Amino acid sequence: MRCLKHLYVTDPRADKQRIQETKGGLLKGSYCWILKNDRFQRFRDDPQSRLLWIKGDPGKGKTMLLCGIIDELEKESAKRLSYFFCQATEAQLSSATGVLRGLIYLLIIQQPSLISYVRAKYDTQEEKLFESINAWVLLTDIFMDMLNDPALEDVVLIVDALDECKTKHSELLDFIFKSPSHIKWIVSSRNHCPDIGPRLRNATHTAKLCLEDIGSTICEAVDVYIRHKVDQLICEENYDDKIRYAVQHYLMSHANGTFLWVALVCKELADPRVPRQHMLTKLTSFPAGLDQLYERMMEHIINSDDASLCKQILAIASAVYSPVTLKELISLVESLEEFDQDELKEIIGSCGSFLTLRKGVIYFVHQSAKEYLLDKASNQIVPSGTTDQHYTIFSRSLLVMSRSLRRDMYDLHHPGISIDDIRQPEPNPLASARYSCFYWVDHLSAAISDRTLMPIDDLQDDGTVHQFLSKKYLYWLEALSLLGRIPKGVVAMTKLETLLKGSGGTRLFDFVRDARRFILAHGRVIGNAPLQAYVSALIFSPRRSVTRRLFKEEEPSWILAKPTIAEDWDACLETLEGHDGGVNSVVFSPDGQRLASASHDKTLKVWNATTGHCTATFEGHYGWIHSVVFSPGGQRLASASRDGTVKMWDVGTGHCTATLEGHGGGVHSVVFSPDGQRLASASHDRTIKIWDAMTRQCFATLKGHHGWVNSVVFSPGGQRLASASHDGTVKIWNATTGDCQATLEGHSGEVNLMAFSLDGQRLASASRNRRDRTIKIWDATTGHCTTALRGHGDRVNLLTFSPDGQRLASASCDTTVKIWDATTGHCMATLRGHGDGVCSVAFSLDGQRLASASYDRTVKIWDATTGECTVTLEGHHGCVNSVVFSPDGQRLASASRDRTVKIWNTMTGDCQATLEGHGGEVNSVVFSPDSQRLASASIDRIAKIWDATTVQCLATFVIGSVADTIRFDKTGTHLLTDNVTFNLNLISHPSSFATAPASSLQPYPCQCQGYGISADRKWITYRGRNLLWLPFEYRPVKSAIATSIALGCTSGWVLLFQFSGEGPILS
Repeated sequence: MRCLKHLYVTDPRADKQRIQETKGGLLKGSYCWILKNDRFQRFRDDPQSRLLWIKGDPGKGKTMLLCGIIDELEKESAKRLSYFFCQATEAQLSSATGVLRGLIYLLIIQQPSLISYVRAKYDTQEEKLFESINAWVLLTDIFMDMLNDPALEDVVLIVDALDECKTKHSELLDFIFKSPSHIKWIVSSRNHCPDIGPRLRNATHTAKLCLEDIGSTICEAVDVYIRHKVDQLICEENYDDKIRYAVQHYLMSHANGTFLWVALVCKELADPRVPRQHMLTKLTSFPAGLDQLYERMMEHIINSDDASLCKQILAIASAVYSPVTLKELISLVESLEEFDQDELKEIIGSCGSFLTLRKGVIYFVHQSAKEYLLDKASNQIVPSGTTDQHYTIFSRSLLVMSRSLRRDMYDLHHPGISIDDIRQPEPNPLASARYSCFYWVDHLSAAISDRTLMPIDDLQDDGTVHQFLSKKYLYWLEALSLLGRIPKGVVAMTKLETLLKGSGGTRLFDFVRDARRFILAHGRVIGNAPLQAYVSALIFSPRRSVTRRLFKEEEPSWILAKPTIAEDWDACLETLEGHDGGVNSVVFSPDGQRLASASHDKTLKVWNATTGHCTATFEGHYGWIHSVVFSPGGQRLASASRDGTVKMWDVGTGHCTATLEGHGGGVHSVVFSPDGQRLASASHDRTIKIWDAMTRQCFATLKGHHGWVNSVVFSPGGQRLASASHDGTVKIWNATTGDCQATLEGHSGEVNLMAFSLDGQRLASASRNRRDRTIKIWDATTGHCTTALRGHGDRVNLLTFSPDGQRLASASCDTTVKIWDATTGHCMATLRGHGDGVCSVAFSLDGQRLASASYDRTVKIWDATTGECTVTLEGHHGCVNSVVFSPDGQRLASASRDRTVKIWNTMTGDCQATLEGHGGEVNSVVFSPDSQRLASASIDRIAKIWDATTVQCLATFVIGSVADTIRFDKTGTHLLTDNVTFNLNLISHPSSFATAPASSLQPYPCQCQGYGISADRKWITYRGRNLLWLPFEYRPVKSAIATSIALGCTSGWVLLFQFSGEGPILS
């Protein structure tokens, strides 16, 4: 089941089994004491006791204790039990979202009907439900509903190592405290956890069990464990009773109630390399205490024959950003290349007991082991310092990627194959390079923190970084796509560009800047179809793009003539797609890291402004959302909707925290005061309301406009408020008293838009009335108009000042954004690229970027300095869409929006016949070569074949998409559309249709031949398979297709392709 597959992050049952096997098995005698413990019994039996917190120092056996509790509770058939083991070294096992996914997964495995709670949200979002910024919010709603199910009356939920939950642990505690009262929780943690300890100590209905407070009990449990481990040693090595007693006595007298200490010592004693006669000597060399034991282990490693190798391995394990596999380790340590995997496992075994190997992945045996190496032994494993270690990993990463990366690493061949249809080959050619692909720039950045260790050549022109990217950049992007991590590439290129500023080579800097533009523009399609890195991404990059020129030889040879694309990147950095309706408003967060957009589709979306990835979708309004704004701190969003409400949202959790009601009409605009304490809203009901953003109470309603209020804005100091109205005026109000201080008149139409300069001294206004295309700048103190700006070819939709107040940006229905000098009124730049009117525009906090939202359903991000787009987000009763002569010239056929086709006599002009039967307007009509038949295509996605003499419908075909054009082949035996071909030889003799109504005919099968356009207009296809992705601005509204394809686009572009008649070369 796909839903359960996407919910899966780990199977806690498998984690439990792995933990028990790693620790040598679960020994009942070492945990059975808990069953008789008073606090545990009270927790188990008292309905009011909801939470048991077990805490203790590292190595005290908390995890194995919980494994034992799980085993005991599973024996009680009436109970439903779910559990999760947090692990700091694994990202998916150290987040609150992962915890909930694991708990939900295990409950569904036990009671499959519970999946209905997940499906309620999964069916509309699929895997995005578990991956978006809203995942935590959605999962808490799902889990809370599930826990309230009457079938879950007796449930115990267990979370081990709560202190190792590094992401949203506070929110996880909130959920635990708020869960239904009949749900019992058991959690464990270390003793000293400042983030969670105080909250658990002060929680009500909570039993606390500190293992240090019952030291004698724990020591007895450890003694049971010691006897068990000694029995294993004696059995394996055949020691006599004297040695048994000596080992057991020493362990009991030095363990100090620490299971981990015993386990580590016994592991060392079980090493077959320990001579029998020296076993007692080795035993007595182990000091008491974990840190002392770790120190002893380090001394042993330093004095061993494999000291150098072990130190290198420990250094790598301590420095990497995620656990590495054996193959990845070999690639990062040059001296390990000569060893096979069995030999390498032995060397890892020589690393004391710091490391363990599970399914080919190297982990620290315990979090405390990694902490010891980093805090107390770093000088021993990396004497030259951690920055040097990072540089080593960076250098080796470049080397392994240079060796491993090539074009089409998985031998996919077909350029349009979807990432969802790709199966990882065995052996995986990326197995050794995976870690390097993800983290090479991170290690480079860490190494540069101490520039004395950074060879100057690496970041210079023709240095190692330059050479790698010049040869392998596209292969690296393909690898990231195959590994599902394209956003990692966006972040890496952004970080690398920052590193190079002022310190790297000029040509390298230009290349990296271009490479960042390349991945921003094409990362989405490369992520969905890896081999499009060599097709769509290159074809649709500017002709002077550094990346395109360097990799020109990678362009497909089967495209004989390529369309002419712009010389340089435009101001659009990225086009953000995802809304299902026009985008009305867009705004940057105060830190410039996020972008929020509001749409006709009644949703808000939050985007990562660096990667262009949609991180959250907020739903809750019942009408179009006109306006969205971040609070000054960036933690909240406010939205204004046609449904008459203002909603406030917590950006972190995605929760709607308040719905402000009181307006008598739709709300057009909303804005926070500079201090974030107040909120102002402007409405169709001709009023402005000021709200307390904390209490959500309306404390003032400003009246005075004679038309609806389109826009409202606070002055930078928050003392004044300006409003723009349909009545043609701007009013300035005292934001405290509500008094109207000035009314600004001068526009010839209603005033819809206003913006204060940052210093509050100037106010800009504009009207959306098409008669008044001016922008006026006013002295906010005197009310005098100082400048009138003209230049837009249609009404202005929105205005905003740059943060420094020196520039003004305007968005217009003429599809452009203009940037003006706010002092002189001079138009500094006109930004073109949208395919429809631009309705919203916003500067980033630093004034370097501009975001615009358009009726073409995209958001674009622009470089506000260069103006470059950096990313991309008659006779009929209706119009006549198509007309065609018959080959003999005697007749004319016309297709119309009125859903009919008419046949006319070209000599007399008489209408000879009207063909009816389509369910929508008819787009295209064509005669067969012999003039005997007629074909028509409609927006109902149906094509019909008609007898041109009898005007009977001969056949109906399902096209699957709206066809702009249809045509017969030269023989008249096939009907061709943009994306499918129909064999007309399958049609029965026309006489059999003489009396059959067109609506009763069953559709005929189709086949895909040659080149075409996909149903969604996003791909050029070949034989029905996706071949070349079309970016948003190049998607056709009209097309003409053969071995050459012409595409006419809403952006104004006409693209011409000429393809090889033999089809694409797919290898």
